[in-house]
Amino acid sequence: MTSSLTDIAKRAGVSVKTVSGALHGGSARMSVETRQRIKEIAEELGYVTNLAARSMRQGWMPLIGVVADDLITSPFATEIIRGLDGAARASDMAVFAMTLSGRRDVASVLEEVRRFRPRAIAYAAMYHKTVSLPEEFADAVGVMINCREANDRVTSLVPDEVGAAQEITGYLIDAGRRNIVFINLPGLLAGELREAGFRRAMTEAGLDSGCARVLPAVRRGVYSDRAPSLVLSHVTELMGGPNPPDAILCGNDRVAMEVYAALRRVGAEIPDDVAVASFDNQVDIASRLDPPLTTMALPHRAMGRQAAGILLSGDPSPGEVRKLPFQLVERASV
Repeated sequence: MTSSLTDIAKRAGVSVKTVSGALHGGSARMSVETRQRIKEIAEELGYVTNLAARSMRQGWMPLIGVVADDLITSPFATEIIRGLDGAARASDMAVFAMTLSGRRDVASVLEEVRRFRPRAIAYAAMYHKTVSLPEEFADAVGVMINCREANDRVTSLVPDEVGAAQEITGYLIDAGRRNIVFINLPGLLAGELREAGFRRAMTEAGLDSGCARVLPAVRRGVYSDRAPSLVLSHVTELMGGPNPPDAILCGNDRVAMEVYAALRRVGAEIPDDVAVASFDNQVDIASRLDPPLTTMALPHRAMGRQAAGILLSGDPSPGEVRKLPFQLVERASV
């Protein structure tokens, strides 16, 4: 025979409301010890939540839905889901994601997510960008992760691109590098903000920001892994010219990998001749390069954890944009 909340309440000597709060992530206030004791009794009695009945009572299932804007295709951006899932499980919630791609529009995916009656919905993007939500769905999304809502109607968690670029550029300058070239990501918001931080750091160090060289990593107007690369030609020209750089800052770790290969082709040593630094900390690239790459780690997992807190608090601050700091990962390339 299946046990009930009443059975657990009798055994624990508490009210049914307290049991429900302990097991279902409700707002009932209780000590950690009481919550844990109730969970142990429920497990001992073999209690199984009737999700259908609970959904009818509360109007939602113990789920957080995620509209994944190409997120699942990124090997390192999945840290967002890991952070979100870990924090959600601590509140006895589960996370599910539905992918938004070129063949499915935002409205249709949001409608599909809502069919599962989740407690809350997040929108997560593979890379930092601005997203326009349909007017009728703006209130349905509780938080934007790694992106910003175009009309600032939804709380947004984004990486502090400007701050990260200032920090890594300052790190290169503190290491004695003065002639720094930035091979950046054209057409992307992250690239635009990182260039601003790079130029600011150069100016603050007394180096002429107007002369700081910023070059596009690809031939097309918008960066992508498939666009024709300009890295080899840039590095060949820079190192063969009258004013070769003593450091190259790269728009991401993939660009850095190309810079390594190009520097080797022209006979330059890293870091003795040229220091190399980057953004993203895509570990399968950065840690395996020779020498291992100094880079700025994106705050993906932290964004996921904070998003869960916002969604489960039930009281987000509409339109607030929170910038999360990167973490400098020092390796041997500087």
